[in-house]
Amino acid sequence: MPHQKLIERLLAVSRLSNGEQKALVGLPYAVRNLADGDIVVHQGDRASCCTVLMTGFLSRQRVISDRNQISAFYVPGDIPDLHGLHVPTMDHDLCSTGPSTIATVSHVVLRQVLEDFPALGYALWGETVIQAAIYRNWVENLGARAALPRVAHLLCELATRLQQVGLATGGRMNLPFTQADFADACGLSTVHVNRTIQELRRRRLIDWQSQTLELLERAELESIAEFNPDYVLGRSKLAPDQSPLRLG
Repeated sequence: MPHQKLIERLLAVSRLSNGEQKALVGLPYAVRNLADGDIVVHQGDRASCCTVLMTGFLSRQRVISDRNQISAFYVPGDIPDLHGLHVPTMDHDLCSTGPSTIATVSHVVLRQVLEDFPALGYALWGETVIQAAIYRNWVENLGARAALPRVAHLLCELATRLQQVGLATGGRMNLPFTQADFADACGLSTVHVNRTIQELRRRRLIDWQSQTLELLERAELESIAEFNPDYVLGRSKLAPDQSPLRLG
């Protein structure tokens, strides 16, 4: 069901009452199945709905100086165009990377639910904060790291995000990405990405067969990548016995 991964995602970083979860379950969705490369929204489109990713992956991308640049990957449970509630004109393409299934809910309906359940607005606000933190880390990753730690950081991030929604167990996950996708996401050539992945394999840090990726030495990979998962997990500096702020 469209709401399942969304609720799982929000519960991973926030608290939802039974009433709030029922409100999400009751949202009217339109479901679409997408093939690899299908565009959900184009740059310049004016959005009238928000997209919930149910299965597969989406990517945010834009052509810059004749090169395609991927600036985000989205995993099930994410709402990649939530900002469209306030800035409806898209400044990028939202594309299916591999086959995926999405559900869309109109802005009108979503605004009414957020008015009726203000705490849901806070939970979704938390999601935008985490997505902003992920974006900052992507910028820093591309600007400051060499190829090997850059690719390693992306792999660690994807594994952490997929674990949050139950789609990575023991460091093993399904990734339908091509090396060209990783090149567009990491600002590298496809040849350079291939060499980097082969080096990670040679060190026995990863095993990547077809669409199945396994992180063999997670701690060492995270050390190479200087990866700290706090920005993905939405961890705060609160003491262990403190609860996150809740409105409503």
